[in-house]
Amino acid sequence: MTRLLQVEGGRPLNGEVRTAGSKNAALPIMAACLLTREPCRLRNVPFLADVDNALEILAGMGVKVTREDADVSLDASVEPSSEVPQDRARRMRASILFMGPLLARTGRAVVPKPGGDDIGMRRVDQHVYGLVQLGARVEEDHSSFVCTAENGLRGAEINLDMPTVTGTENLLMAATIAEGRTTIINAAREPHVADLAAALKSMGAEIRGAGTDRIEIEGGEKLHGIDHRVTSDYLEAGTYAIAAAAAGGDVYITDAPVEDLGSLVLKLRHAGVDVETGENWLRVKREGPLTPVDLITWTHPGFATDLQPQYTALMTQARGTSVIQEFLFENRFSYIGELRRMGAEIELAPHGRSIRVAGPTGLHGAGVAVPDIRSGAALLIAALCAQGTSRLSGVEHLERGYEDMTGKLSRLGSQVEEVQGDPDPVGGPPAAME
Repeated sequence: MTRLLQVEGGRPLNGEVRTAGSKNAALPIMAACLLTREPCRLRNVPFLADVDNALEILAGMGVKVTREDADVSLDASVEPSSEVPQDRARRMRASILFMGPLLARTGRAVVPKPGGDDIGMRRVDQHVYGLVQLGARVEEDHSSFVCTAENGLRGAEINLDMPTVTGTENLLMAATIAEGRTTIINAAREPHVADLAAALKSMGAEIRGAGTDRIEIEGGEKLHGIDHRVTSDYLEAGTYAIAAAAAGGDVYITDAPVEDLGSLVLKLRHAGVDVETGENWLRVKREGPLTPVDLITWTHPGFATDLQPQYTALMTQARGTSVIQEFLFENRFSYIGELRRMGAEIELAPHGRSIRVAGPTGLHGAGVAVPDIRSGAALLIAALCAQGTSRLSGVEHLERGYEDMTGKLSRLGSQVEEVQGDPDPVGGPPAAME
């Protein structure tokens, strides 16, 4: 028997939902705690499978880990192991984040090639290139990266050919220990990069420009412990905003980093959704029809690729045709076949980078398989809109990225519960555009 999410669709969402802490901020900040021998306390850490996995990795390297509710304490006063446990690391791509701080702390890092969502090629070569610029030697075999810095790390100017988030974070952490100034050009500007920089600055690092495409780090300082509150998850807040717009109703989202949701709020308003915003909250209300609005994903502050699948589910309910283009990950449309099983009319372009969505579609309940975190959110949103019963397999993907999603949706009035059963067969490939 398999764990499934069973959803009875056709119910609007109403009420209040609180945004949890950001997984994408918590994971690199947890890794950054390897850079100091002093205790670190992190608050507002979400309850997610990926966070639990990262804590297991840290414990396996010798870090003392304590968790009490949303507070996590990490103590790396004892020199950590330079090898990241392979079985845990292969469960998520974010395990690559241990490379930079571990190399800086111990002079050596053995990091298994990461696993996680299969949404396309997330290149590690920029991590390797940057660390080599800092004076590291990086060797690769079939399963791992072996990094050494026998003479320590030294500051350098690093030009990234694309603004990679985890690459920027890895280099940012390593550069705080490297001797001299490091400049990262074409750096990622995502909110979680800025939150990592804020945590590092609280530890005593000298960093300028975080949140822009040029970050400067004066390295060589001894870092100390911190008490840091992890920023709220703009991707979770955005997902619930889209869910409210798609299913209809009136949802008040608290602890929401509104300043990071500008692109989404703009699109929702253009689509005919009533969106009010204030300090750390937004209210999403939709009663009338939706207007189709085209979308192109891009790096922050553009529209987040991690909200694109959910937005596609929304556009199945709009009156007319919308075109959605994905320029960051080549496998980001892996969920389209499953949406079509629910009745969605979606065509995939031959080059695989854009889709055309026709609506409004009267979605119907079906058995669908969740291929990754954000696709799972999209399929769940579609199930909320559908008539009849949907059953989603692959529940573990949602648990990696969303804290208590079943409970939060239930409190908003949806009928969603976990059941045991046999998953339905996986759907076929999406149709191509003419």
